[in-house]
Formats: sequence, structure tokens, C-alpha cells
Amino acid sequence: MLDQDRIRRDTPGASGRVFLDSAGSSLPPTVVLDTAIAHLRREAEIGGYRAATERANDLAAVKTSIGTLIGASASSIALSDSATRAWTDFFYSVPLSPGDRILLCEAEYASNAISALHRAEVTGATVEVIPSDESGRIDVDALAIMLDDRVKLVSVVHAPTNGGLINPARAVADLAHGHGALVLLDACQSVGQMHVDVDELGVDALSATGRKWLRGPRGTGFLYLRPGLASTLHPPALDLHSARWDDASTYRMADDATRFEFWECDVAARLALGAAVDYLLELGIDHVEDAVAERAEYLRAGLRKIPGVTVQDLGDRKSGIVSFTVDGEDPVTVRDRLAAEDVTVTVSHRSSTRLDMTGRGLDAIVRASPHYFVTFAELDTMLAALAGARNFGTWTEVPLT
Repeated sequence: MLDQDRIRRDTPGASGRVFLDSAGSSLPPTVVLDTAIAHLRREAEIGGYRAATERANDLAAVKTSIGTLIGASASSIALSDSATRAWTDFFYSVPLSPGDRILLCEAEYASNAISALHRAEVTGATVEVIPSDESGRIDVDALAIMLDDRVKLVSVVHAPTNGGLINPARAVADLAHGHGALVLLDACQSVGQMHVDVDELGVDALSATGRKWLRGPRGTGFLYLRPGLASTLHPPALDLHSARWDDASTYRMADDATRFEFWECDVAARLALGAAVDYLLELGIDHVEDAVAERAEYLRAGLRKIPGVTVQDLGDRKSGIVSFTVDGEDPVTVRDRLAAEDVTVTVSHRSSTRLDMTGRGLDAIVRASPHYFVTFAELDTMLAALAGARNFGTWTEVPLT
């Protein structure tokens, strides 16, 4: 259902190479690049303040577009400079006391886990890990046993950085809310590649980035807060945008998610983020999800045909992230050899998802993440480059059959 000719014209960076790293930092469509550059040029012409004033309505519309994408109101969206900033801003605003419990999943991302351990050390709370089931997803039965009224927050990584797993966010939220716990969804790797609706997921907060599957610029992200929740939280820091200075000794925080924003920001980048979201909305997220899933499954099927290659993805339902290892080869070496053939993949190391990778005995995996702009011919090129016999440090082509 996607117009691939138009998409390829809009993605000049995809020409002449096989780009499989949208889970890292994707290739932006031309409209994103043009939006950012045009605003920077306008700032150079008339100054940043006047340029921002000219685009005030467009800047506000970025939240509206994000809200449309995830099924939320603009007032429930706070723009940020990254998914990590959005996640930590919310996490550090949740009150914690000695004896309180924080639950993480086995696929937890390193930054989230570090923040949880830090807050536990400072507040006297404890950090515990929810086991995974046999498919690799969060074990909701085990979670039901773990939950009690001392659990204050449950962190769910929707789609982990190191493989195609998708966690059951709604089931976790329903259980956690029965004990009064908040659920924070790390949607860094899911927003932009699959249908994400906050009402359907039932989570209290969601963090996401612009640079990955949304195809926006680096230095952008956002935080979603369930309506009514913002007014109960005290962000770790405030400024004259997130709060109002009423008189010499009093201030008032914004009533909505704005209390998690600062006044100073990269206006050009945020406008470009809005352009990226609008581009996705025009294509249709359901069409994009189908296209990403089709390419990921095609790549997994091809990888399984290559001797010595093991697909490492977990889960019943899978995302567009494809992880694999090559027997006897360091994943970094595999990445670099593919790069020499103009095939871009990356490596996910144990340090990024320590609990999961340690449990599976993996030090690192090769990660390929084909977005909808990647052609099947390009996936064949990647598979052909990978399908080789190691011989004095080089690979010679062998048949895929």
C-alpha cells in the first residue's frame, strides 16, 4: 500500500547502500532535512527569537501530530531532547521511600536500569526484576505474584534494543494498576515502526525518541503522561516555561505535561520532528507496520538459510529489529565487513541489555533494522554479502540455498 517510488525519492540517503540501522538513527526523509535547514537559515536572517515567534503555531502543532500518532491529546505531550531524558524526567519525579519497590523487565535498557539503581541507593527503595516467560516476554503470571502495594513503579521496555521481542504492555499495566503502581513504557524502539495507542496500552507514561523509527532528527524525543497524572508529579527541575513565578516567594507549575519541558530548545529540530511525524501520518502507521514486519521476516528467513548464522530474536510477536550472530565471528567484525560492502548494520553489546544478554550467554549480537524504505533487493544484497566462508580474513560468496 506504500508508494515505494515516492518513498525512495524522499530518501536519497538510501541510494547506493543498504541501510539497516533505523533502530539506531534512521535516514530522514527530505522534508525533515529541509524543515530543519530552512529554520536554521531563518534564524541566521532574523535571529532565533523572531524566527521562533514566526513558527509558534507550527511548533505547537508538533505535539498535536504526536498526539494523533499515539492517540493522545497535545496537552499530555512534553517535548524533550531524547527518549532517555523523557524517561528519566518522569522516573525521577515518582516519589519513592525506603521499602518501596521498583520492578524492571529482563530486557531493560542500561540507562533505565542505572537510573533505577541510583534512585534505590538514594531513597532506600529496592529494584527487582520480573522474570521472562519461555518466549522471552515479561512473564505476567510471575508479575502477578510479585506485585503488592509497595510496588510504586513498573518499567516496561516495549521493544528492546537487542532483538525483535515485543513485551505485553497492556497485561502488565492492568496487573500493576490493581496495586496502585505506575507503569512507564519505554517505547523508544516501537513508536514509528508499529501501531502504538496509549489508551489501548493503558500505561501511565511513555517515552520515545525522534531519531529512530520516526525518522526525525537527533536531539529530539517526547514524554506522554496519562491525563491528570502530571498535576500529581514534581519534576526534578523547573524553569520559567514549566512553571510560573507568581511573586517573590511562590511559583506555580504548569497543570499539564508542559511542567516537564524547558523553555530553551532546538526549535529547528522540533519542527523537523513534527515534519517526520506528519510524514508518517500521511503514509499511515498501519501500512508502515506491515511493511517493516514483512521486511524483518524476510531477513530472518534469509539469515536462517546461511550456515553458521543464528537468529537471536525472542518473542512470539516480533518487531522490525533482527538480531543474529555468526559462529566464530566477533559481531563487530561482521558489522565492519558488511560496512565494507556498503551494508549498514550495528552491534548491540551486553552492556546495553545486561540482564537479558547475560541470561542467554551473549556478549554481543549483530543488529539489523530494515525500515519500510528498504527494498527486498537490498535485503538480498545484505544476505549475499553475509553468506560467505571465512578464508584468510575475507568472505567468499557461497549460495544461499
